[in-house]
Amino acid sequence: MPAIVGTVALPAYALMPGGSGFETSGAFSLSVAEAQDVDVSGLANGAPLSSDAYSVTTKAEIDAAAAEAERATYGAQLNRSGAYYTPAQQAEGDDYPWWNETPDDYGGGLSPLRYYYRECVDFVAWRMNRDAGVTSAPWKWDWSNLAAGSAYAWADEWVRHGWATSSDPIVGSVAWFPYNHVAYVQSVNGDGTVTIEEYNQNSDHSYHVRVIPAGSALYLYPPV
Repeated sequence: MPAIVGTVALPAYALMPGGSGFETSGAFSLSVAEAQDVDVSGLANGAPLSSDAYSVTTKAEIDAAAAEAERATYGAQLNRSGAYYTPAQQAEGDDYPWWNETPDDYGGGLSPLRYYYRECVDFVAWRMNRDAGVTSAPWKWDWSNLAAGSAYAWADEWVRHGWATSSDPIVGSVAWFPYNHVAYVQSVNGDGTVTIEEYNQNSDHSYHVRVIPAGSALYLYPPV
């Protein structure tokens, strides 16, 4: 801080009875005037300087930290020890057999796979059965032996079962997202992207196809 050097000599003012405002007083005190003659340079130079350290965190920084925490969470779950298979790639298309059933939001019930109709988990469970050659009861995979009704729990349940998970996508694997969503990997593209098929990605209980960066999901390999 630069030194401030100043001498202040103030005139004395008084409110005069009966006057219209502030008027110059007829009385002047030299002692008062000299008391107002203050040299602050020595005080300013000798005063210790201090500041409170703080940092500003922007929304972009918060979002980046959250994304890094998510990557660390599912990155720690990578497990290649489980046996898995790679199904033959099939053409894109909505082959989900219960596409017109009433979803849970409107009072609908459970599908034959024991997940709610037209949820992401029910669609992926259907695809896993289809890839295993099962398209009717008795089903190979359903709620009882696959994973919970909440997609958020699927990565942990894959690890609990000892099934393989990886950051490398393969056709037929489950793309798992930590914001409570799963999708089916339809193809792995040469440009570092992945084509996924899914239901209910934006809460509309409908079929969608998207292309995503390969590094934006964890991949749960289909168990044997």
